[in-house]
Amino acid sequence: MLESRLISILRKNKDLGHKISSNLGRWGFTATKISNEASFSILNQQRFISTVPKFAPTSRSSIARSFANYGLRSFQHLNHKGLHRTSFRKISTVAASAAESKEGLKFLVTAGPHARKMVGIWLFASAAWVFSMVVLGGVTRLTRSGLSMTDWKFTGSLPPLTDEDWLVEFEKYKQSPEYKRVNKGMNIEDFKFIYWMEYAHRMWGRALGIMFALPFSYFLRKGYITVRLGLRLSGLFALGAGQGLIGWWMVKSGLEEPPSGYVEPRVSPYRLAAHLTSAFAIYCGLFWTALSVVMPEPPTESLAYVRGAAKVKRLALPVGILVGITAISGAFVAGNDAGRAFNTFPKMGDTWIPDDIFSMKPIMRNFFENTATVQLDHRILATATLAAIGGLWWSTRKLDMHPAVRHLIGSTMGMAALQVTLGISTLLSYVPVSLGTAHQAGALTLLTFMILLNHTVRRPSPSLLKTLPSVAKMV
Repeated sequence: MLESRLISILRKNKDLGHKISSNLGRWGFTATKISNEASFSILNQQRFISTVPKFAPTSRSSIARSFANYGLRSFQHLNHKGLHRTSFRKISTVAASAAESKEGLKFLVTAGPHARKMVGIWLFASAAWVFSMVVLGGVTRLTRSGLSMTDWKFTGSLPPLTDEDWLVEFEKYKQSPEYKRVNKGMNIEDFKFIYWMEYAHRMWGRALGIMFALPFSYFLRKGYITVRLGLRLSGLFALGAGQGLIGWWMVKSGLEEPPSGYVEPRVSPYRLAAHLTSAFAIYCGLFWTALSVVMPEPPTESLAYVRGAAKVKRLALPVGILVGITAISGAFVAGNDAGRAFNTFPKMGDTWIPDDIFSMKPIMRNFFENTATVQLDHRILATATLAAIGGLWWSTRKLDMHPAVRHLIGSTMGMAALQVTLGISTLLSYVPVSLGTAHQAGALTLLTFMILLNHTVRRPSPSLLKTLPSVAKMV
């Protein structure tokens, strides 16, 4: 009686397996889901079989084992022929990256995934360090600390350690135009604050050089870095070393006597823009390279996603350039101290456009030195950036694209709105240090989103394209 019941159950399982196998194509199961279900079924089968000796007599154990083997073969037949055959043709991006096919895909780091992870962490940490440098530089500028150190050494020097050393540095500062026209009567405690701010900014930059050079040398010795990556990183290191020279070239302009007695001493807006642009270029280079190391292939699951990403890329690239131009225009706002003029919005004072926006000759000077024109330019560029990112979001909302790209576009839109809000708040509040620093950090954050978006929508390698189905399967 027990054997006949077992035979009936196992025959039903076999028939059920054949029915599921014949309908897998219609149901569109994915490999992960089906294999999990198959494993679960086999596990239940094994548990069921393990209970057979409890009910069957000992003399009949060989018959039970035969029935168990028959049932397991039925489920294995179902698993191999019905389940796995359906979706092994649809290889994901992760699988393609793990395979490390050399056809159409050149890795920047050799020696496998572990080496790529190590180099990627180092590059992301370096990019984060540059980000902090930009923020610290903003605090230094907003607290008017940048002109407190009147000399510069390439190797750096120890800070004043005794009262006599502080008095010597203070006497040097008293000879500067900023002390004579802006900070006359400053006490030594206030001087120590601005000195420490500038000293920290300089030493943080030198520490970045060491933090970058030592791992770079180690990875070169280990043979992890390819020639192409080595040349790119060498260029970024050289630009970083030159950044110190650009910084001193900028500070030196603020230590010179202004041409008029009514002009406050400040650094040249051109040199400030060059210093900030160089920092942004170093950051963008490090961040893009880090992404290329850890994500050699863009996220994609189908040819439809690839076509959608190509359409996004045609829009994302010019929008990214506009974001960069807007950020650089902010350097001229800072260099001319234009944020402390026309502290109203949306109008500039009582008018939409000030009367003296072209008061300087030649006219081109107004776009870089005229306070009213510089702030008007920044307002127009910021509004155009917000509109462009909004247009990017609107025009791509119905495209067939990878969910990661869609979420990234939405995040970029949110960051753009936040950045405009920070800019308006900073202007209306007469540029407090906290909001001014947050606005500068927001500009670099928005640029980060645009770099990530442009990197994510790049075209996959030919080896990955060959493996992609026309349309991604929905789980």
